[in-house]
Amino acid sequence: MDNQSEVREFLMSRRAKIAPEQVGLPSGANRRVAGLRRTEVATLAGVSVEYYAKLERGAIGGASASVLDAIARALNLDDTERTHLFDLARAADGVPLSGRPRRRATRNAVSRPSLHWVLSTITDGVAFVRDQHQDLLATNELGRAFYSPLIGDGGRTPNLARFQFLDPASRDFYPDWDLFAGMCVAIMRAEAGRDPNDTGLQDLVGELSTRSDTFRQLWGAHDVRAHGSGTKRFNHPVVGELTLAYEELIITADPGFVLMIYTAEPGSPSAERLRLLASWAATRIEAVEPL
Repeated sequence: MDNQSEVREFLMSRRAKIAPEQVGLPSGANRRVAGLRRTEVATLAGVSVEYYAKLERGAIGGASASVLDAIARALNLDDTERTHLFDLARAADGVPLSGRPRRRATRNAVSRPSLHWVLSTITDGVAFVRDQHQDLLATNELGRAFYSPLIGDGGRTPNLARFQFLDPASRDFYPDWDLFAGMCVAIMRAEAGRDPNDTGLQDLVGELSTRSDTFRQLWGAHDVRAHGSGTKRFNHPVVGELTLAYEELIITADPGFVLMIYTAEPGSPSAERLRLLASWAATRIEAVEPL
């Protein structure tokens, strides 16, 4: 990905989102730009207009941490957006993430028995491992049942982003489809900033941009976010509506891999439906086991 273009479009998109009154400036009736002017951002950040204009053209290489912090404050960037700005600056300087080469996780990590042992110990929740490309690499038993609409019977590694944007079944599976779509793309955007030389992610972005108008529009918005934790709604074809809390856990042994766990509030209808789904999954396994 072109780093200068990424920096330029990210900064312009953030500037366009801020109304003047949000930062104590008069809105006026004759403004010709959405959001703040470059001169206003420069003033708020305490840098010259010429220097900020240079940064917004994408020439971010060499910018100090204090300048980047000032720009982040002027643009009201949240923690994820600020991290993304710093990631783009590191890439421009040719510095790997956190100043260290990023050791790529390999598919062989998924065959590590201990990782599967960990997944199998989680019996009351959906647990799975995904990588920075949104590939679904390993699941526990309940996870396989939960993601049955995605996993299917194909030989290709299931991919959460492809399912989201290319499979019509996702519209039923995700009642809040638009929200999920925006989250998916924003997470991928943050990953792209962390490792702009990730050709696998570039290929996936290219494929989805070609095949999905919605993905292309969302990608062009330059929004970024971390997954972290929260609550999501699902409509499972076997047990119906589920409201699940999620937690994202980083697998430190394999950079780029995360462990996602979905659980239901104890005693809730969703908890009962997860138990029904687990029973359904066990029945399917018994049905295919040889006598």
